[in-house]
Amino acid sequence: MNKINGISRRTLLLAGAAAGLAACTNAVGQNASARLDARVDATRNYLLQMYPGIAPMVQNARGVLYMPLMTEAGFGFGGAYGQGALRINNATVDYYSATQASVGFQIGAQQYAHVLIFQTDAALNDFRRAPGWVAEAGAYYALPSRGLSLGTDTISLNQPVVAMIFGQSGLMAGASIAGTKYTRVIPSTF
Repeated sequence: MNKINGISRRTLLLAGAAAGLAACTNAVGQNASARLDARVDATRNYLLQMYPGIAPMVQNARGVLYMPLMTEAGFGFGGAYGQGALRINNATVDYYSATQASVGFQIGAQQYAHVLIFQTDAALNDFRRAPGWVAEAGAYYALPSRGLSLGTDTISLNQPVVAMIFGQSGLMAGASIAGTKYTRVIPSTF
């Protein structure tokens, strides 16, 4: 592997991908909290309009994390970033960023929204107490094509965390939140 002053190409590529990802934000300008809350409202309305069967699950949830806009890009190495809000009883209680890094065959960019629906107090408390909660196999992944039946889906009703990805657009195939790290933040103002 070629090294320039002790730095490998891999390190340079990772640094470049991290810098490009750091430039992405979805809460721009002054009053970032209000702008982000407006995007969360629009995401919630879209979710309930497109997948009405999920409404009882959202209404009965202990908390819902809405991530209105995740931006993902990759060329061998990739990553995703977005900001959202945790709502309890439909009131924002905290803001979160979500970051994800990936390595492998990938090329392109896409944007999507996702939600994490916390159905138990224990799952919500674990999420809020963690300094950086990582989405893993503990979440049940609901497919948008099945969204209309989510409210009555016995499997999803028994899961502590239900994750749903929707509203995808771009030039990458598929989206996943597995390995995404969520961290409490103050919304970006740049």
